[in-house]
Amino acid sequence: MPAQIYLKFIKMPKEKVQKKSRIHQNVAQVQQRQGISFRTDIGQHILKNPMIVTNMVEKAALRPSDVVLEVGPGTGNMTVKLLEKAKKVIACEVDPRMVAELHKRVQGSPEASKLQVMVGDVLKTELPFFDVCVANLPYQISSPFVFKLLLHRPFFRCAILMFQREFAQRLVAQPGDKLYCRLSVNTQLLARVDHLIKVGKNNFRPPPKVESSVVRIEPRNPPPPINFKEWDGLLRICFSRKNKTIGASFRFTKVLAVLEKNYRVSCSFKNITVPDDLNVKEIVTDLLQKNGFEEKRARSMSIDDFIELLNMFNSAGFHFV
Repeated sequence: MPAQIYLKFIKMPKEKVQKKSRIHQNVAQVQQRQGISFRTDIGQHILKNPMIVTNMVEKAALRPSDVVLEVGPGTGNMTVKLLEKAKKVIACEVDPRMVAELHKRVQGSPEASKLQVMVGDVLKTELPFFDVCVANLPYQISSPFVFKLLLHRPFFRCAILMFQREFAQRLVAQPGDKLYCRLSVNTQLLARVDHLIKVGKNNFRPPPKVESSVVRIEPRNPPPPINFKEWDGLLRICFSRKNKTIGASFRFTKVLAVLEKNYRVSCSFKNITVPDDLNVKEIVTDLLQKNGFEEKRARSMSIDDFIELLNMFNSAGFHFV
């Protein structure tokens, strides 16, 4: 439990402390009575601490008119809090047992009509319209889900997501940081990312093997005018060996072969004749040297640096898709 939350907890009046304690016991008793066995193989680690749940819901700053997407609702500890605040909650759950528990949790309550459950793998499901996403994600789908979310249209307002601690740190890492990587650059190109809360493993049932963090993601609207597939193709080359210089990364035979192939395709579309003595290696090396990228390293380059690098290659007729 984060220090600031713990201090707040111990200052509560005695009756509030007892109430929080009863909530913990009730959650455990319900799960024990229902005989639920959680599947850690698909990332089922249920967030059991009501204070963390409440904190995440508060960070979402929900409006009464909001439609909320929740991924991996589990037994509904967060779902019931979201239903109190929002106009509608769309819960996406892959495990039919959890779907049944979720329906039982709200059955007969005024909030039941506000809940819609989508059964299936969220990565294979077309996302509906929503204003805010709040989720305790299965950690093995973190990366693909983030980019599915960021490429979703129409734009959503923000997402409050629970991740494995190291993954969260990669999302917010800056140039020069040890964890700065392709994930950092791609995410920050498309969104503003903020680390909100550290969450210890004992706040889950069953406890995972790693520590967790809550992150807020706010998409950039409008997005930068960049072909994301081509952008990612460039970053794959730059970060394939992020400690090497950019010049070294672009001297690999396979990289040069892809650039030459794409160059020839681009020229054919524009009816440009490709010279017989085309030497892609010389052209690329010359471009990098003239524009000051030969000795730079991906680990210390900013988003603006990568945009400049992409524009440089595109202007010379080289593409990455």
